[in-house]
Order: sequence, then structure tokens, then C-alpha cells
Amino acid sequence: MSDEFNKSGCTPSDCASCTANCESKVDEAHHTITLTMDDDTEVECAILTIFPVENKEYIALLPLDENGQNETGEVYLYSFSRTADGDPMLANIEDDEEYDAVANAFNAVVEKARADEESDAPLS
Repeated sequence: MSDEFNKSGCTPSDCASCTANCESKVDEAHHTITLTMDDDTEVECAILTIFPVENKEYIALLPLDENGQNETGEVYLYSFSRTADGDPMLANIEDDEEYDAVANAFNAVVEKARADEESDAPLS
């Protein structure tokens, strides 16, 4: 399943170093975030979950098309933190080993959610 994950994207923490005018806009009330990619295209993403891995937090985002759908099953994973003012901040996961650990943890979150959903299903 790790092939589904995409490490691309630009985040506020990258702007100072990459000079690509990176920015992201978070709408926490609607559980979406708008990422501005390296080519200045914007991608609206649903926030799936924020989860811990080894004392750090990560966020899983589901990119949405113009109809608010995701037909590809692709998920973006980023490091997640908050500024001193409490604003969300995303950062690319640069290390392959760290990324694999995060992808595995996300897979475990998905599997647990599926198991919980199945156990909540009414008995026939």
C-alpha cells in the first residue's frame, strides 16, 4: 500500500528555503486544507487524521478533485506541528526510513478504523 502515498507538495515550512512561494491554507472548521504545490497549482485536501509516531505528529490528507472526490486513493502524508500562535504547520517527510514508519503507522490507523467499523455493524 505504500505506493499509494505521495511525498510531493509544498508546505509553509519549506517556503524560506525553496523560494517557490509555498503556502497552505487550513480550514479546520470544514476539515480541509488547501496546498499550494511547487507549480503554483492548488490542491484541496480533506484532513483524514492526525496521528503520533515516535513523539512526533503527522497528518494524512486526501487530495480532492474539483467535485470534492478522490478517485485515485492517493493520500499525502506530512509532518504536523503548530506554531507558537497555535497555527498548523506542515513539513515534508524527507527521510525514507521516517516516511516508511509514518506510512506503516497510517496503515495501522486505517486497519483499526476498518475493524472498528466492522465491529459496529449491526448483526443480521
